[in-house]
Amino acid sequence: MTAQSNITPESIVGDLRYLQLLSRSFPNIADASTEIINLEAILNLPKGTEHFLTDIHGEYEAFQHVLKNASGAVKRKVNEIFGNTLRESEKKELCTLIYYPEEKLQLVKEQESDMDDWYMITLNQVVKVCQNVSSKYTRSKVRKSLPKEFSYIIQELLHESSVEPNKHAYINVIVSTIISTKRADAFIIAMCKLIQRLTIDSLHIVGDIYDRGPGAHIIMDTLCNYHNFDIQWGNHDILWMGAAAGNTSCMANVIRMSMRYGNLATLEDGYGINLLPLATFAMDMYADDPCTVFTPKTNFADAAYNEKTLRLITQMHKAIAIIQFKLEAEIINRRPEFGMENRKLLEKIDFERGIFVYEGKEYEMLDTSFPTVDPKDPYRLSEEEKELVEKLHNSFVNSEKLKKHMRCLFTYGGMYLVCNSNLLYHASVPMNEDGSFKQVKIRGKKYSGKKLLDKIDQLVRCAYYEEEDDDEKLFAMDYIWYLWCGPDSPSFDKDKMATFERYFIADKALHKEKKGAYYNLHDSEEICEKILEEFKVTGLHTHIINGHVPVKTIKGEQPIKAGGKLLVIDGGFSKAYQPETGIAGYTLVYHSHGLQLVQHDPFESRQKAIREGLDIKSTTFVIEFNSQRMMVKDTDRGKELMAQVQDLKKLLVAYQMGLIKERS
Repeated sequence: MTAQSNITPESIVGDLRYLQLLSRSFPNIADASTEIINLEAILNLPKGTEHFLTDIHGEYEAFQHVLKNASGAVKRKVNEIFGNTLRESEKKELCTLIYYPEEKLQLVKEQESDMDDWYMITLNQVVKVCQNVSSKYTRSKVRKSLPKEFSYIIQELLHESSVEPNKHAYINVIVSTIISTKRADAFIIAMCKLIQRLTIDSLHIVGDIYDRGPGAHIIMDTLCNYHNFDIQWGNHDILWMGAAAGNTSCMANVIRMSMRYGNLATLEDGYGINLLPLATFAMDMYADDPCTVFTPKTNFADAAYNEKTLRLITQMHKAIAIIQFKLEAEIINRRPEFGMENRKLLEKIDFERGIFVYEGKEYEMLDTSFPTVDPKDPYRLSEEEKELVEKLHNSFVNSEKLKKHMRCLFTYGGMYLVCNSNLLYHASVPMNEDGSFKQVKIRGKKYSGKKLLDKIDQLVRCAYYEEEDDDEKLFAMDYIWYLWCGPDSPSFDKDKMATFERYFIADKALHKEKKGAYYNLHDSEEICEKILEEFKVTGLHTHIINGHVPVKTIKGEQPIKAGGKLLVIDGGFSKAYQPETGIAGYTLVYHSHGLQLVQHDPFESRQKAIREGLDIKSTTFVIEFNSQRMMVKDTDRGKELMAQVQDLKKLLVAYQMGLIKERS
């Protein structure tokens, strides 16, 4: 009698070598059977909750808060568990404790007169919340998430009920002993962090962690230590990857944007990039230049700067911008196949008259001071600029923290991801106006659709990891810059990046960046289906999820497009975009009951969240509701587990047929 009637002896013999290897892990019928039972049980648990975020742009406080409150899920669970048994103020206090346990405990100690009583009440409340969020996971998975020092105690509290008469005293003694041994603080902190961890099973970052906001390095620190996540690279992330790989044009862009938004913390504090040579150069070259158009956007800055510092940042901003235009021209000259000759704009300045001449038309300039530009050879770096670029290059490529974060981006990231019937990519898949996939030529060969993104993924990795400075590596290094701002880049997909025009040209007609055909077509359900088919995305409910272009909710734009096939979830995490979007970002939440879009109001501050219990106000919209709860077996992970079950059943048959000997 075989364990599985559809497993034939022929299939066993064909897989015998593999089954013999498998038998090393499961050496007998008992072990194989136990694992089958375990996996079958897991397959019938509810699927874990996935969270999707995009375009975070350095806003680390809002990002961390959304992770801590699981886009409102923790608050919702606290309401479900305690209902009317707690006052609203008490539920708010409990939520704040779960989000920020260390800081909240300090506040409680300042205000609470009877800490033992508070500990007793709070420990029981926290245990109840933890029991709820852990209920959809196996004990094994929960156990692996536990801090070692409290693992046994937490397991006892999670899996024993204090309502049970025989266990009531037992549970109470555990809680009392935690308090009497002065371990209550550490235990509460451990439990709160466990709740945070279990509420979000997996995190998808759909691009653009870097630039604009003050703390991309803090976000990366958080991600490097996160339990389960992936990243789909955005053009801002790729820019930093290029800078870390040694591309000086990428470095100049990175520094320029830090200056533009007055956010130097990521560069200086996060990665130890030495900006002193740039400051010295800028003060010397632009001593008498007001550099007015390069004044940082201080309303989004990471610090309040005095007038002297602001003046210095303004000078540095202009200095690095001019260097950037020169360095980019070198790539454009070196790579005519990029088709970006029209982005060499310094040569179009009539320096004598202070006029910009473009396509036969003259434009007034907002700034006509170019002390470092030779009108006869506008893209030549001066000796001082060359020396400065070399110093900046050394600073970037030797930053250990930057290397660590880039390795994280490469290890957990890619150009796209297919996961549980969802296709994730940051910006676009280049298309023609007729809806066909655009053929993009790379090194003489044409790529489109999925193959294009696969090729780009390979090139980005080559730029960073390839040690030999051969032709492929040098091309990849240049191409990584192209991905930042090139017209056929899936990460950008606009006809130009109008950086020069926005700084120097008064006429806003030249500021316009025309989006690629993809953006005119992506409202079509048919086009989205075509893209999903190209990436072999299957399932009952399939979606494309991306960001890149902020959804201007304030103007009536909607994140849900193409009949629900496309979800654009860039809602303005970046403070710089919030005036345009009218909100402060979206989180897409995919749990066992369906798909929800959570719209966030601006996050005031971590301090207000701790002291006043001020949570992010979030509005939840149900996109899809499953009449039948999704189980693990309905996910990609479930398919893998079912394949493992099938292999184990074959092993079982092999044991029963005597083809493989059991071992004790």
